[in-house]
Amino acid sequence: MWDRRSAAAVYPQPLFVAAFGEADRMLWIGLRAAAVVFLAVLTAAAAQVSVPLPFTPVPFTLQPMVVLLGGAALGPRLGALSQILYLAAGAAGLPVFAASATLPQGIARLVGPTGGYLLSYPLAAFVTGLLAERGFDRRYLTSVLAMFAGLAVIFAGGVLWLALMAGSAEGGLGAALALGLYPFVLADLAKICLAGAVLPAVWRVTGLGRGR
Repeated sequence: MWDRRSAAAVYPQPLFVAAFGEADRMLWIGLRAAAVVFLAVLTAAAAQVSVPLPFTPVPFTLQPMVVLLGGAALGPRLGALSQILYLAAGAAGLPVFAASATLPQGIARLVGPTGGYLLSYPLAAFVTGLLAERGFDRRYLTSVLAMFAGLAVIFAGGVLWLALMAGSAEGGLGAALALGLYPFVLADLAKICLAGAVLPAVWRVTGLGRGR
């Protein structure tokens, strides 16, 4: 059996590593690839659950919750890689971004008004995964804190991009906050408060962290 410690996995570790890290080396490689693809597909599916808002080009979607939960479960590198794969699929023209009557699919979406949010997904997954790798996903409050850190990355990237696009003539940062933060922040905070309970519950039910 391949010892996951030979790959520099240390305790605490992400849930995915704890569950499958002692598999045979080739199986472990296949499991990691499958997990990355699965999370990318799940992110694309979450994008389709979107609600357009008339006063902003940014739709309300379930993507941030999937990105953060996935990053916490897979760890920083695999979580970030899954989001890079998602963005690459979107840039290649696959219909993985949220449906929009005004925003195109393809690489143009990444330079449009929602591009800052999308491009922040790999970093957000990495940050949340890094904290989970240090045991933040074992308890509810620290799990929520890890997801809050990732959510802050998403909002920072999205709002700064909107501010850059708006320019000083249209209010700059103030307009970006009104379009890209204020309408979403309470709902997204509620979502991470719910999502923060998932991984601690899985750790408790499976007992994967016991005796380590």
